[in-house]
Amino acid sequence: MIIDAKGLKKTFTSRGRKGARTVEAVRGVDLEVETGQVYGVLGPNGAGKTTTIRMLATLIRPDAGTAAIAGHDLLKEPAAIRRALGYVSQTGGVEEQNSPRRQVMFAARLYGVADAAAATDRVLKRFDLADIADRPGRTLSGGQKRRVSIALGLVHTPPLLFLDEPTTGLDPQNRANLWDRIRELREQGTSVLLSTHYLEEADALCDRLAIVDHGVVVAEGTPAELKREVSGDVVTLRLDEPERAAAVLGPLAREARVDDQVLRVYVDDGEHTLPKLLSELQEQRLALTSISLDRATLDDVFLAKTGRSLRDTGAEA
Repeated sequence: MIIDAKGLKKTFTSRGRKGARTVEAVRGVDLEVETGQVYGVLGPNGAGKTTTIRMLATLIRPDAGTAAIAGHDLLKEPAAIRRALGYVSQTGGVEEQNSPRRQVMFAARLYGVADAAAATDRVLKRFDLADIADRPGRTLSGGQKRRVSIALGLVHTPPLLFLDEPTTGLDPQNRANLWDRIRELREQGTSVLLSTHYLEEADALCDRLAIVDHGVVVAEGTPAELKREVSGDVVTLRLDEPERAAAVLGPLAREARVDDQVLRVYVDDGEHTLPKLLSELQEQRLALTSISLDRATLDDVFLAKTGRSLRDTGAEA
């Protein structure tokens, strides 16, 4: 196991005109990440994802809890942990004036890499940056900057890489390209801890994931396991009386839940249950605006665990 964290907590206090305000950013997070996994931390903005990663990266000290990272104690051996990991923040840290080559070379020397020039060449080629390696950072696209950021975190070939919201702001093509790079890292044996608020990203990339909300883990497992916990299929209905419809259809389903005037009915076999649902609605004179049948998604898991949709938090915008 490359990360074994127990009971991590972090509270921040800010002072303003109305006095001190205390925020419990992380309220007791446990994470177990196996070597060679892409492990996701999924949740809306403000859920505590970045604070958790910054604690594990030794950038801020936890108020409580313990962790072993790459075999080193979080509180007693922070320097050893820093040598064993690469960290890519949300902003990335690419300098506007310096070229990728200079920036990566500096990082290699900072980490004490024996042949910094050779390591720089290798990682630039690995991320298709050789042709733009000597351009100023300000001339690079968003996707190119993200690849430079990851190159900065990997130049010393650490066994563990932290990626904090790595695809935020990227267009779909660059996002898909970066997904491929992350899969390659896993195939080459690098363990990745990935924070994201994108449902599709977590589903596509993560071997396991923790869903975090308000500073606590509300669900943990593989994407498939988590979706099976909710139900096999989801029938989504829009109609004028969702609360009454939920009471009517509830006996035919595992669960019927109203969220923002949308009724979601969770069933084991949607294809065979759907005609029964429609018949019951017709009998009760409940008029439909629209209906859809889908497999359960991670958003359904989030909704089941927290009572609201992750998409409705604005995280997917």
